[in-house]
Amino acid sequence: MAKLLLLALLVTGLGLLLNSTDKSAKLVPVKDKVELGKLLFFDKQLSLDSSISCASCHIPEFAFSDTTALSKGVGGKLGLRNAPSVMNVKFRDRFFYDGRAKNIEDQVHFPVEDPLEMNLAFDEAVKRIASDPIYMEAFKRLYGEAPNRVNVANAIAEFERSLESSNTPYDDFMNEKPSTFSESAKRGMDVFLSDKAKCFDCHFSPDFTGDEFKNIGLYNGLDWNDPGRFKITGDSADLGKFKVPGLRNVGVTGPYMHNGRFKTLMEVIDYYDTPDKFVPNAINRDSTLSKPLNLTTQEKTDLLNFLLSLTDKSLKQR
Repeated sequence: MAKLLLLALLVTGLGLLLNSTDKSAKLVPVKDKVELGKLLFFDKQLSLDSSISCASCHIPEFAFSDTTALSKGVGGKLGLRNAPSVMNVKFRDRFFYDGRAKNIEDQVHFPVEDPLEMNLAFDEAVKRIASDPIYMEAFKRLYGEAPNRVNVANAIAEFERSLESSNTPYDDFMNEKPSTFSESAKRGMDVFLSDKAKCFDCHFSPDFTGDEFKNIGLYNGLDWNDPGRFKITGDSADLGKFKVPGLRNVGVTGPYMHNGRFKTLMEVIDYYDTPDKFVPNAINRDSTLSKPLNLTTQEKTDLLNFLLSLTDKSLKQR
C-alpha cells in the first residue's frame, strides 16, 4: 500500500507523462509544450464517447492525413470533407479548405465540437483534461495555470507546428546533397514550373502553396455541390473556391481534393490536364484552367515523379 501511495504522489507531484500516445505506456516527465500537445492530439477523451482522437483522422504514417475520402467521427458519422495533412502548417495563415480558422490555435476547437467529428463541447473537453492530475500538473508547470480553452488549444497547436518536414529527395537536390532525385523528377520540376502546366501559379513557396483560395472547377451546384469559401464569406466570387494545399508529402496524403474524389496523384494530373472531362459544367472555374493543358504521357509521368520527390524520406510512398 505504501508503495502504491508513493507512486501516486510521484505521478501527481512530479507530473509524469507518457512517452508515447498510450496512457498505459511507461510514464516519463513531459519535456515541453510540444510533448504535452502530442499527448492531447492522441487522447480519445477529447471526443464525446472517448472513441476517437485527433490522430484517428490525422494518421502519423500518412503525414498526419487520413487514408479515406471522408473520415469517420463519433458513432461512425462521415465528415463533409477530406482530412488534410497537418504537417508543414507552421507558416500557414488560414486553415480548413474554406479558411474558417485564422490560425492554428483557432482551428483546434472545430473538429472537437463538430457533431460529425468528435462532437464534444470544447469547454467539456477542457474540464476532462483539468480533471486529470497528470495534465493538471503539466499545464501548471508549463503554462503557470490550470488547463483552459486558450492553453489547451496552444499546446495542440505547438505540437502541430513541430511537424515540419524537409528531408526529401527534392530538398537534397536543391541543397546539392547526394540525392535520389531522378532525371524524370528533374524533368517533372521543369513541367511544374512551366507556363504550360501552370502548377507553380498556385503551388509556390517552400511548402508549395500560396495560401490562396482557388476554384479549380470542382463545383457545379449538382453532384459537385460544396460551395467552399463562399460558405464563409458569402461573396459570390468565392463560390467553389478552396484553400490551395501545400504539396509536401503529397505522395502519401491521398485520396485528394476537398472531397477525396481522386484516389491517385495521376488522377489529379489527368484532371488538371482536361478538367472538362471530369466536371464539364463547372461554375466559376479559374481562368488558368479554361483550356486543356495538353500534357504528353511523358510529361505526366515526369510530373508525377517530381511530386513524389516532395515526400519526406521517413514516410513510405503508397
